[in-house]
Amino acid sequence: MTSTTPDVFAWLDTRSRARARAGLTRSLRPRAADAAALDLASNDYLGLTRDPRVTEAAAAAARRWGAGATGSRLVTGSTELHAELERELAEHCGTEAALIFSSGFLANLGALTALSGPGTLIVTDAHNHASLIDGCRLSRAEVTGAGHRDPATVTTLLSERVKKRALVVTDSVFSVDGDLAPLPELAAACRAHGAALIVDDAHGLGVLGDGGRGGVHAAGLAGAADVVVTTTLSKSLGSQGGAVLGPRRVIAHLVDTARGFIFDTGLAPACAGGALAALRVLRAEPELAGRARGVARELAGRFAAAGFAVSSPTAAVVSVRAPSPAEAVEWAGRCRADGVAVGCFRPPSVPDQVSRLRLTARADLSAADLDRAVEIITRNAPAAARRER
Repeated sequence: MTSTTPDVFAWLDTRSRARARAGLTRSLRPRAADAAALDLASNDYLGLTRDPRVTEAAAAAARRWGAGATGSRLVTGSTELHAELERELAEHCGTEAALIFSSGFLANLGALTALSGPGTLIVTDAHNHASLIDGCRLSRAEVTGAGHRDPATVTTLLSERVKKRALVVTDSVFSVDGDLAPLPELAAACRAHGAALIVDDAHGLGVLGDGGRGGVHAAGLAGAADVVVTTTLSKSLGSQGGAVLGPRRVIAHLVDTARGFIFDTGLAPACAGGALAALRVLRAEPELAGRARGVARELAGRFAAAGFAVSSPTAAVVSVRAPSPAEAVEWAGRCRADGVAVGCFRPPSVPDQVSRLRLTARADLSAADLDRAVEIITRNAPAAARRER
C-alpha cells in the first residue's frame, strides 16, 4: 500500500479489537481425518457420516456421475440420482414432493423468498435459525417477530394483518437448546387466519417422528396442503445439501422462481448418493431415532445431577450454560485438549445472549463414551458454571 492509498478497511481492526475484548473472536481449527477426539460437537445425530454404507455410496456416485454436478439443476445439474433422492425423501417424510438444494441454508432462502414477496406478512419466531432470518430479510415481505414458542402472539399478529397473504416461519427443533416448536398450535393459528406454515425440520429429521420422519410428521402435519418443510442433508443423513418438501404445486413454483435453486450449481452427486444411502439406513433401522433421543436424555440428566444448568432435550441437542463467552471458549478448549470435542455457542449465535456448550447426542455413542464425556466436561468446567442456574 502506498502512502496515497486510503486505508479503507481500517474500521475492521477496530471491530476486531472490540470482538476480542468481548470474548467473541472466532477461528478455524482444521481437524485431521483420523481425529481421535470423541465427537459431541457435530450434527451427525445418527452416526452415519462415516458409516461404510454411506461413504461407499458417496464414492460410487462420484465415480459414476463425476466430482461435481457440472451446472445448475435446470441445465446439467440434475441427475437420476437427485430425482431418486427427492422421491424417497418425500415418501419418507410423507409429502407429495421434494426439491434438493445445494445446502440447507439455500433451501430456506429459496422457500422464503419464492413463497412471499411485497404482498405478504411473515411472522417469525424470535429464536429461528440464521438462514430463516436471512430469508425473511431477503423476502421483500413485511416481517414481524413473535416471541419464542408463542402461538398466542402469532394468532394476534395474523388476526390484525392487512397483507393478503401470510406465512408463519419456525424451526421444529431450535438449534441452541433443542426445544420444540408448538407446531400443532401454530398450524391451528395459521388455519384460523388463512396463513401458510413453513417449518425448518433440520434438527428433527432422523430424530423425531415415527422412524425419524421428522418433527412435522410427529406433530401430525405431514403432507398437509398448507405446510412446507425445509431440511438439511448434513445432520442425520450425514452428507451435505438441503431440501424443501411439500405440495407438488409449491415445489413446481420453487423450480420456476427460487433464485437459490435456479442460479446455483446443483448438489454434488457424491453428496446426493451419500444422503440417499443414509436415508435408506434410517428406513431399515428406524430405532436409530429413538436411540439418539435416549442418549440426549442421559446426557442432560447426568449434567443436571452434577449441578449444571442444562436444557431439557426433546430431540438430540443438549446445552450446558457457561458463565461468559470467554469462559465458554476456555471450557470447550480444555475439553478438546482432553479428547472430547464440544460445540461452543456465543453471541451472536445465541438469541438470548447466554453462552453455552452445545452437545450433540449421537445414536452410536456407547455407555463408555458417555462416561468419558461427562467426566471430562465436568472436570474442565469453570467453577461458576454450576451456579449458572
